[in-house]
Amino acid sequence: MPHEVHAVVAAKQGAPVELQTILVPDPGPGEVLVAVQACGVCHTDLHYRDGAINDEFPFLLGHEAAGVIESVGPGVTGLAPGDYVVLAWRAPCGNCRSCRRGRPWYCFDSGNATQPMTLRDGTPLAPALGIGAFAEKTLVAAGQAVKVDPNARPEAAGLIGCGVMAGYGAAVHTGAVGSGDTVAVIGCGGVGNAAIAGASIAGARRVIAVDIDDRKLDGATRFGATHTVNSRGTDPIEAVRGLTGGHGADVVIDAVGRPETYRQAFYMRDLAGTLVQVGVPEPDMRIELPLIDLFSRGGALKSSWYGDCLPSRDFPVLIDRYLSGRLDLDGFVTETIALDEVESAFDKMRDGRVLRSVVVL
Repeated sequence: MPHEVHAVVAAKQGAPVELQTILVPDPGPGEVLVAVQACGVCHTDLHYRDGAINDEFPFLLGHEAAGVIESVGPGVTGLAPGDYVVLAWRAPCGNCRSCRRGRPWYCFDSGNATQPMTLRDGTPLAPALGIGAFAEKTLVAAGQAVKVDPNARPEAAGLIGCGVMAGYGAAVHTGAVGSGDTVAVIGCGGVGNAAIAGASIAGARRVIAVDIDDRKLDGATRFGATHTVNSRGTDPIEAVRGLTGGHGADVVIDAVGRPETYRQAFYMRDLAGTLVQVGVPEPDMRIELPLIDLFSRGGALKSSWYGDCLPSRDFPVLIDRYLSGRLDLDGFVTETIALDEVESAFDKMRDGRVLRSVVVL
């Protein structure tokens, strides 16, 4: 029998989100029903609301969540009611060409729940990133629910489900930051600060935070930045070179995703250095670079998909680091809010006033 719950719905492109009653079915084969305890307000949710992802309105927003398994469907193993989980928007299928090649973090056929959640009139909802967790309960594929230590408070734990994992993994997995490396991170929001934290934990000897907001730069030092550069009035390329012996950084992470920041990141690298793009660009953005520079500077230009993470492996590790005091997840939580405050949280996000607003249910 469907569950009637309150949820945040983006009904039309660019329109304010609405708190509505939706219907969530009992789990079918391979599905689990999760009672959501907390869900971060991520920039990707705003992209959905504004139609920058696709036009499959109405959307059920929210995807950066932690909660408790309420019930499981037929055939589900390894999960049981009462399990504390973080939700992942990638659930490797094990059968696609990437999984068969031993690269499940690139899975090309990630699992989602097959039954739709709907409005009261039966209109199917498109859940953000296959999750839809700005809701009292949500239905996901079993592979999207990753058990973690229940001692981690949900406001912090849920952030691993997207932004923290994306930034942390961009440094540790995609960028392969190692001991003694120099790293520059452009953009000190939630994802950028997670990249800073990841680089610091991985042993980078110098982590340079680049942003146009002194408040964000001050905050970046909390997560491990050793130096800061305000690029509003300073050439960030020259500044980073000046902090790295004139050479540039070994790894540069673009956590903004704009043509101008990508270009800065490209030239901010040392020769044979690595550029990692983890910031999500708008669909119409373009980048143009001299082909001779692509050739002569060498190195690697990479996009980081979800921090190239394997949720079943990485989520418990990050939670353990949080509980041991090595990863400051609490530092990402700027405020906790109610379901009906998501629209105002989007305004604060646009203005750069928060790292993360977190809905607590």
